[in-house]
Amino acid sequence: MQADGESHGFTLFGTAIGWCALVWNDHGIAAVRLPEASEGRMLSRLYREFPLLAQEAPPPAMQQAITAMVGLLEGEARDLRFCKLDLRRIPPFNRRVYAIAQDILPGKTRTYGDIANELGEPHASRAVGQALGHNPFPIIVPCHRVLAAGAQSGGFSAPGGVSTKLRMLLIEGAEIGGAPGLFDREPPPAAS
Repeated sequence: MQADGESHGFTLFGTAIGWCALVWNDHGIAAVRLPEASEGRMLSRLYREFPLLAQEAPPPAMQQAITAMVGLLEGEARDLRFCKLDLRRIPPFNRRVYAIAQDILPGKTRTYGDIANELGEPHASRAVGQALGHNPFPIIVPCHRVLAAGAQSGGFSAPGGVSTKLRMLLIEGAEIGGAPGLFDREPPPAAS
């Protein structure tokens, strides 16, 4: 994904799930990274992927994206479609998948099959899963909101795997398989 000789800025930012990273360039957001086991591991991965990387204060548009992601991961219903993404190196099929995934609202889920059907390619569920597995913009392109058939979690290639995916869905109070989220359930009746 890295362009030879292209410089990128980045910053780390704290969220309810841990320290995330935002990488940007003159074309927009180049990557979002979910928490790694350690800050050193995060930095090592970032410098490997983006050799001309400089840690710096985020410009206003990047700070706005960070603020929205932090709010979303605190349970606020935030719409992140305003974020400008650098899609230049993203294959056309993946772009189409990401565009559909971005329309999934916080607290809602869809399946790989739903997205394949919306693409007009009903047998492409596996390809949809692969595209989401290569998503360089998790949180902004909410691949965590896409499940396997039967409300099964499916995979999640970010650090922490499926447990990170489920944690993010839990924060959002997601409806899984048409059932209300954990925090949407009615409290038990008070004892009289």
